Amino acid sequence: MAQLVTVFGGSGFVGRHLVRALAQRGWRVRVAVRRPDLAGHLQPLGGVGQIQPVQANVRNPASVAHAVAGADAVVNLVGILSESGRNTFGAVQAQGARTIAQAAAAAGITRLVHMSALSANAVSVSDYAASKSYGETSVLDAVPQAMILRASVIFGPEDKFFNRFAALARMAPAIPLIGGGETKFQPVFVGDVAEAIVACLDGKASPGKTYELGGPAVASFRQLMEYVLKETGRTRMPVSIPFWAARLQASVLQILPKAPLTVDQVNLLEYDSVVSAEAAREGRTLEGLGIRPTAYESIVPSYLYRFREHGQFERTRPAS
Repeated sequence: MAQLVTVFGGSGFVGRHLVRALAQRGWRVRVAVRRPDLAGHLQPLGGVGQIQPVQANVRNPASVAHAVAGADAVVNLVGILSESGRNTFGAVQAQGARTIAQAAAAAGITRLVHMSALSANAVSVSDYAASKSYGETSVLDAVPQAMILRASVIFGPEDKFFNRFAALARMAPAIPLIGGGETKFQPVFVGDVAEAIVACLDGKASPGKTYELGGPAVASFRQLMEYVLKETGRTRMPVSIPFWAARLQASVLQILPKAPLTVDQVNLLEYDSVVSAEAAREGRTLEGLGIRPTAYESIVPSYLYRFREHGQFERTRPAS
């Protein structure tokens, strides 16, 4: 029988790509999600019975324990970009990570891969970044052999970065550059992130280590926005907004049901999201896992074309 892996958050952006990669390697995949009735789209990614959604909520320890029972490995992809109701950063990314790790430890599972972010920082003014750091610590406390993967901004057809700002450029007369757009990112392809997780499960990573995942190039937020405008054929004025002014605006916007910007997201932009020199030197990167990073320029055009005024034919027309 093929080995069984439980993937928490497997119906999300990274999860869909990971489930496909695992199925192709012959793993049996148990996808632990809050709404298994909405995860049926994952089952065609594998053979009959190979992928099975189950109900689990990281705020409910009993459901988490049930989801890991009998598994050979566990992957935690659960994360949120903004808080909503009981789904706070602390409950999901700190305590939720602890709950999953403790359940894995109780089940005797040592192959645990925890998805984090390069912005993770226990002393950050961003609650998102601080909760990510606390989650990492909790995971390693419960399962010392666990492998932590910290990623920069992740891109791919369903991402919430390039798609989000391309949609904004389609409607807004200007592109806001918080903090002058100087924050640096190292965009990493979702397919590479999925391969990194598989590599960890296959024993290619060192247990108990933290790996930092970034693409082949570092770019500022301003440079990435200029790229989005170029790919979508839009001419929009970049407007620099000081951090203090952005926080003031976000304090008003975050009361909306689907807030386009929160104060915590502004705080997060004060920190670069790039692979550290130490991780690169020690081989705790994609390259160290035997994966050649994919440049965003080779993937992003394949899905940003829909934001051009005339779709894929827009390249034959002048920017507007």
